Amino acid sequence: MAFYDVYSHPALIRHRTRVCTRATLFVCVLLCLTYITPLLVVYRSQGFWLKSSTYEEQAVIQFQYDMIVVGATDTAGSYIAWSTFPNFNRLIGDNLRIPSVSVQEEDRDQDGKSDFLMLQINIPLKPEEQMFGIQLLLTFSYQLFRMSTVVMQTLAFVQHSSPVPGSQLFICGDLKLNQRTPLPHRGLHSTYNVSLIDGSSLFASTYDLPNIIRLYQQRNLTTYLSGVIPVWTVGRAANSPFQISAQINYPVETITYQPGFWEMIKFAWIQYVSVLLIFLWVFQHIQTFVFQNQVLPTTAVAPFKQHSS
Repeated sequence: MAFYDVYSHPALIRHRTRVCTRATLFVCVLLCLTYITPLLVVYRSQGFWLKSSTYEEQAVIQFQYDMIVVGATDTAGSYIAWSTFPNFNRLIGDNLRIPSVSVQEEDRDQDGKSDFLMLQINIPLKPEEQMFGIQLLLTFSYQLFRMSTVVMQTLAFVQHSSPVPGSQLFICGDLKLNQRTPLPHRGLHSTYNVSLIDGSSLFASTYDLPNIIRLYQQRNLTTYLSGVIPVWTVGRAANSPFQISAQINYPVETITYQPGFWEMIKFAWIQYVSVLLIFLWVFQHIQTFVFQNQVLPTTAVAPFKQHSS
């Protein structure tokens, strides 16, 4: 009659020794090497803790309808200007030119967030005036919600000049977020939710563009126009306005943040266990070889056998 295996299992053989023996010392050293060495390996390989991480989010951006426009009308320093701040307009006197402004924000994918801004500014000029350069400052409301809640006021600045007088400036770019420090993983961050320009001020220094940019750049969170492509059109007809056309896209951002406690633990645990498994396999085979071959003397105890009556 033929026989076949219906079940198999390993036999457990115990190796016994006294407390103060070389075998006991060997096991203790091996245990330390097994569990401490992976920790050192992980720590020395680009860090054990996750100090920062990233996620993607499209910010909720809204144009605030506040702007300052300054145009150079010749190469000798003459200029024209206009803003949405009445006090600034009174300060510039005869250099004021009141333009017509058209603004449109569009949500292409219908997710409740605007995807880009279309801006059209027509600046009236006198027949003898020519436009050689333009500076444009725009303000925005910027909000993030996925991790920490960020609410702040930001700006975008455009500057372009040409040795040839022009009739139109077209610009296209992305409003990008610039971070100097990672955001917290939760909580409200509203430190910068303050007006960037004090429209009630009567002092010219308040509306000075270099001063505004200097104070703005001291912040840890700012926005700027990235990938700007200016197109300067020459040949303006008499009595026709100078046109500024802008398309500012609101892209999906990669946000850097500080992970929370449990996220750091999860990252550290995955790293540690993945290395620990290798050391467990290696030292288990070393231990088996040492005791099976009696490299260190121990007493082998065979498994207890039970016989049915």
